[in-house]
Amino acid sequence: MLVRFESSETGEILMYAETARALLQAMGKECTARGVFLQPEMLAAAAALREAMRAAPPAPDEAEEAECRREKKPLPVSFGQRAWPLLDALERTAKAGPEANIIWEAASDF
Repeated sequence: MLVRFESSETGEILMYAETARALLQAMGKECTARGVFLQPEMLAAAAALREAMRAAPPAPDEAEEAECRREKKPLPVSFGQRAWPLLDALERTAKAGPEANIIWEAASDF
C-alpha cells in the first residue's frame, strides 16, 4: 500500500506503508489512513526524525556496495535516505507560517 504525503508548501511524497509507518512512529504519530502535521508541531517532529536517523544503522559503506554489485544485488536503502524527503518537507513547511500543514493519506490504517 502507498502513503501519500502532501505539503502546503512543497511537493508530494509517495512511499510504501512500511516505510511511512517507521517514520511516523519515530515522530510519535499514529499510522492512520489520514493524518496531519500542523505548523506548530513540525519542528519537533523533524527533530524526532533526525534523532531516529542518528540512531538507525548507517548507509552501506564502500565494501558493502562493492559486494552488492559483485553479487548483482540491489543496494540497501538506509533509514536516513528514506526519511530525508519527509524531513525536508517538515523543515521547509514549518517556515511557511501558521496555516502551513502536511497531510498524509492511505487506503486504510497501516
